[in-house]
Amino acid sequence: MLMRLAPVIFVLLWSTGFIGSKLGASDAEPFTFLSLRFLIVLAILFPVLLVTGRRARGWRERGHSMVVGMLIHGGYLGGVFWSIRHGMPAGVSALIVSLQPILTSLLSAPLLGERLAPRHWIGLALGLAGALLILEPGLAGAFDADSGITAANVAANLVALIAITASTIYQKRFATGTDMLAGAVWQYVGAVLLVGAASFAFETQTVHWTPNFIFALGWLVLVLSIGAISLLMLLIRQNAVASVSGLFYLVPACTSVVAFFMFDETLSPLQLAGLALATVAVLMISRVSLRRTPA
Repeated sequence: MLMRLAPVIFVLLWSTGFIGSKLGASDAEPFTFLSLRFLIVLAILFPVLLVTGRRARGWRERGHSMVVGMLIHGGYLGGVFWSIRHGMPAGVSALIVSLQPILTSLLSAPLLGERLAPRHWIGLALGLAGALLILEPGLAGAFDADSGITAANVAANLVALIAITASTIYQKRFATGTDMLAGAVWQYVGAVLLVGAASFAFETQTVHWTPNFIFALGWLVLVLSIGAISLLMLLIRQNAVASVSGLFYLVPACTSVVAFFMFDETLSPLQLAGLALATVAVLMISRVSLRRTPA
């Protein structure tokens, strides 16, 4: 039952990340914000790890988990947060990162031996089309002269795209046997080392402890860093990475629905069509059979 509900819960939780990001962005610089977030997560998870006695099997497993953490928490979140902080339109950022399912599928065949059926590729194409339709209103004025789409911001989002793709494949290949709690702790150790170094190198570490920032930080710690990430690791462990990555096509759709109810943002007929298309795409991707090639 948990595995049947996990994809739905993951998409719902992951889609709420923009709430915390939007609320807290003006009160702390991106790497400082992420450093605080990850340190609080460690303060919660590390005592649990000690009490339960669960641990990684040696420094090799710890090292693999730290690499995953640097990629998904440091590289992916750091790239997205940094670019948006420097004026990148959220819609364009989301569009670049939404290429992750396609990139993951292209790499999973040679690196993990996953052969994808034609139906899977059709689903990937439909998912990308659906994401474009959902994001179209936000993209309409994105390419004005002062839009914030600079070479540095595009590069930061490409780093984020590569990081989350690499983390998914790396986790599946090297870290699926690691205890999930121990793996999570060492992931955040790796992430803190990366974003903490970036914070001290490039930022002032100034934080305004406003009610909005405190709520955003708490939300991102509990709902995203502990809830959603744990579900993502569970899904990667139990399923082919190409199928799991397809879930990210539903994130823009779910985010649009949440924004409709919470912020009274309207959904155009074009966006509703994109939502339906993305849903069909994920169903196609998740139901298609993935066959492993001989080692």
